[in-house]
Amino acid sequence: MEGIEIVESVKGSLKGVVVGKVLTCKKHPNADRLKVTTVDIGSGEPVQIVCGAPNVDVGQKVPVATVGTMLFDSEGNGFKIKKGKIRGEESHGMICAEDELGLGTDHDGIMVLEEDALIGSNAKDYFKIVDDFRFEIGLTPNRSDATSHIGSARDIVAVLNQIHGNDESKLMLPDVSGFKVDNTNVDIEVIV
Repeated sequence: MEGIEIVESVKGSLKGVVVGKVLTCKKHPNADRLKVTTVDIGSGEPVQIVCGAPNVDVGQKVPVATVGTMLFDSEGNGFKIKKGKIRGEESHGMICAEDELGLGTDHDGIMVLEEDALIGSNAKDYFKIVDDFRFEIGLTPNRSDATSHIGSARDIVAVLNQIHGNDESKLMLPDVSGFKVDNTNVDIEVIV
């Protein structure tokens, strides 16, 4: 194996983003367009978040990037969510718009989630974000067993089980029972 790459359907896989519920929402005392909210993020104690979105309101279920979360812009540049003060009011996270999560381009306001969204659950699960691994395999002429996908997969399973000290990784072969060749007498021209 020459390399392993993590492949994500959304950069960062929304790690640190949770479903929250806006409990209170009042006008910021020192800014016309900002609001001070308290949000239940399922951690026991509600957090205060300063929000500039015009559509934020009490009772909404919203995606919240918690302190320490890395979010990525459309060019893939990351920025870390930090605890801070905005015009004198503490903010412990960020209520997110679609574009801030990498889920689209809308920035007219925050995303409002369905009422059945579970407070404190991972946004990754709510939005069905997937990540996987891409393996880069370098073959040598003496490894005829690795010249097929199945042969290479058998090796990868064996290595993963050896590394982790268990046998949880399994080789799953595709179902080819529906594959049928109608005509096996077709001439195939081979040109070298």
